[in-house]
Formats: sequence, structure tokens, C-alpha cells
Amino acid sequence: MSSPDTEISRALPRVGRRALAIGLIALAACAAGAFLAPEQFFRSYLFAWVFWTGMTLGCLSIVMLHYLTGGAWGIPIRRPLESGMGTLPLMAILFVPLLFGLRRLYEWARPEEVAHDPILQHKAAYLNSPFAIGRVILYFGSWFLFAYLLDRWSLRQDRDGASAALARRMQMLSAAGLVMYGLTVTFWSIDWVMSLEPHWISTMYGVLYISGHALAAMAFVIVVTVALAKRPPLAEFVSGEHWHDLAKLTFAFLMFWAYVSFSQYLIIWAGNLPEEIPWYLRRLQGGWGWIGAALVFVQFFIPFLLLLSADRNRNTRLLWKVALLLVVMQMIDVFWLVRPAASHGRLDLHWLDFLAPVGIGGVWIAFFLRRLGERPLLPRNDPEFLAAVEHGRH
Repeated sequence: MSSPDTEISRALPRVGRRALAIGLIALAACAAGAFLAPEQFFRSYLFAWVFWTGMTLGCLSIVMLHYLTGGAWGIPIRRPLESGMGTLPLMAILFVPLLFGLRRLYEWARPEEVAHDPILQHKAAYLNSPFAIGRVILYFGSWFLFAYLLDRWSLRQDRDGASAALARRMQMLSAAGLVMYGLTVTFWSIDWVMSLEPHWISTMYGVLYISGHALAAMAFVIVVTVALAKRPPLAEFVSGEHWHDLAKLTFAFLMFWAYVSFSQYLIIWAGNLPEEIPWYLRRLQGGWGWIGAALVFVQFFIPFLLLLSADRNRNTRLLWKVALLLVVMQMIDVFWLVRPAASHGRLDLHWLDFLAPVGIGGVWIAFFLRRLGERPLLPRNDPEFLAAVEHGRH
């Protein structure tokens, strides 16, 4: 197996140590906040955990998408994607604090409230603490299995060279994995986010998170790849055609996210049912509407207009800025989905809302960079590698 690229492998640990230090300091402050304002701590921590877990799962889904479909587009970003999905054990560990806040976060975890609520009683067979914890173990177990096998076979490919049989095996596993991913993420989003407001339901909710995961992960790996492309080996490999491909795929994920988000709004608006509209009313009043408007104009319209041009797609400085904007706005989108559930009708920002994503994100990025530095940045034994080289020459 080839060794990691020397120059990059020296630079990444320095950045990773800084990210880890920032993350641990922020998490220590959050731990103090857990004693000062426990309910606020769990709300902020849940938002941060949902976002960074979504980033991990988005990387896993795009890896499987590339193995399933093939193509030159995935070669420059395969290592960042593999490093992102490799943070799954970290996110499983970081889920543990939420177990101590179930009663504070979820009505269905408080038996005294379930006893006086017919709707919660009707859902109690599904929404109860033991079953919910058992399901999240099942979800992580499924994600671990597919991520582990794909990572193991990727290492074998690096060591033994290109193999049509191995590539076919990875393709078949990814086909099953994407089905698994769609099902588990749908139920995961229902269990840990939609059930914050257990009287409300949406059939579009799982797809909303799937689209957000893909958009956030794709934008993040573009930010990372642009930074890495300033040095060998990516500097000699990635060309304008590769950037154009990545920008087009980001554009497709952006359109998918916008379509799902608008479809959910349109269905609920057209139905105008009293058990459905409070979810949007809570997010469009008391200051939350400004965030909703920002999601429409800043997360959708601005990137939409900037990514339309093929010439702009090849401009790495502009593409990097658009991708970074999408990462930040996707974090705000998750905040808008999660936090209003306990906002009491008004926008109430707390210092933990800022420190929690920084704390989890700092540790996540440190683990991500450590894994990224362990392997060569280019999977030269991938069957698509030569096609990707040729594609970049056009």
C-alpha cells in the first residue's frame, strides 16, 4: 500500500491539533453550561450533534453513490469522503450525553405527560425510551457495517491494485447501502428531531434530512479539496473539468434540497390542517421567520445563481466561497429545524447554541483530518482513476 503524501501528512496534524484544542475548550464550556442551564444545554447539544452526524452520514451516502454510479467526479473527493464517514464511532460516542437529557427534550420520555395525552399514548408503542435507544443502536450498527466494509475494501484496493471483481463488490454493497441509508435516516430523523414535537407529522421529513446531508457533505468536501489542491498531488491532478463536475453535483443537491423543502411547505399550506400548520407558524413568527427567509435567499437563490455559470464553476476561489456558505447555511437550517421546538414562540439565541457546534465540530474536524492524513490523497488504484486523469485534460 502506498504511503500518505508527505507534505500533506505533515500539515494536517497541526491543523487537527488546533481544531481539537478549540473543540475541547468549547465542550468544556458546554459542560459547565450543562450545570448552569441543563435544559438549554441539551437543546443546543442536540442541534449540534444532529448537524455533525448529518455531515458524517452525507459523506457515507456520497461514497456509496460514487461506487454505485462510477465516474471521474468522485476521484478527487474520495479520500475526504472516506475520512468523513470514518467519524461514525466518534458521533456514536458523542450521542451518549443525549441519553441523560431524554426527559428534558422529549415529551414522550415523560410518563406523567404521556398519561394525560391521548396522542402520546397512541404513539407510545413506538415512542418510548428503551425502543428509541434500541433503534439508534441499530442505526449506528447498520452505518458502521457498510462504512467498515467499504473502508476495508478501499484499503485492499490501495494495497492490491485495481480489481474488477472488487469494484463490482463495492458497487453491489453500495446499492444495498443506499437503500439502508434512506430507511435508517428517515427513522433516525423522526426519532430524534421530529418527535421533539410529537403531535406533528410530515411524510417529507426524512427526505428533507437526506437532501440536507448530501448538500452539506458535498459542500464541505469541496472546501477541503480546494484547500488541498494548492499542494501536490492534487495540484497536478485536479483541473477545471473536475471542479465543474463537483459544482454541478452540488447544484443538483441544492435543487433537491429546495424541491423537498418547498414540497413539504406546499403540502402543509394547501392542507391547512390545525395539527400540521403550528410547526411552520412556530418557525415563521417571533423572529424565526428571518432565519426562514435567509434560508430561501442565502442558502438557495445566491448559490443557485452563482452555480449556474460553467465559467464560475471552474473558478476555485468562488466555488470555495459558495461551498463554505452552503455549509454554514445548512448548519443554520438544522438550527431552524431543531431549536424552535422549545422556543416558546420567539427567537431565543443562547451562548450554548454557538459553543455546542464549535465543540463537536472541532473534535469532528480533528478526527477527520487525522484519518485524511493516513492515506494517499488520490486513490490511484481505483478503476476510474485513469478515466479521471483523461477527463481532466479535456
